[in-house]
Amino acid sequence: MRFDSHESNAMDLRTTPVHLGLGSSAKPVESFTWDPEALQAYSAATAADGAEGRMVMIFDGDGPGDHWESHPAGDELVVCLSGSVTVTRDVDGVLERVLLVPGEATINPAGVWHAVDMEGPTSILSITATLGTDHRPRSDARPAERVGTPSPQEAP
Repeated sequence: MRFDSHESNAMDLRTTPVHLGLGSSAKPVESFTWDPEALQAYSAATAADGAEGRMVMIFDGDGPGDHWESHPAGDELVVCLSGSVTVTRDVDGVLERVLLVPGEATINPAGVWHAVDMEGPTSILSITATLGTDHRPRSDARPAERVGTPSPQEAP
């Protein structure tokens, strides 16, 4: 993984996310993958941006999401580009569902556990505060029912 601060060609946000950092910087993240080493390297390389850093990426999918996630450092914007997507949030133990169609967006508040279900072939754009992001398997209906990784509020 490396940051390319002088990208002048078109890039595919499906494979090359862009990191928005301090000073209004925008840097493509070359050779990014979702494996633990790449995520740790990304976190280390962007740590100086703190809670102001954001990752911009497009995700394509079809079907239910396999995990819950929470972004304690800031809000996340989710935009439906094509298809339809349901964003489910666990807000104080109450599940809230928001259906999005192309051109619609929703904001996942900082620290709120949420999951994304794509209904048919769907593309979404996300702008995410990645600092401290936590994931939990979606084997249960709600993240609060999951034993394991503590929530941001429970962490020491």
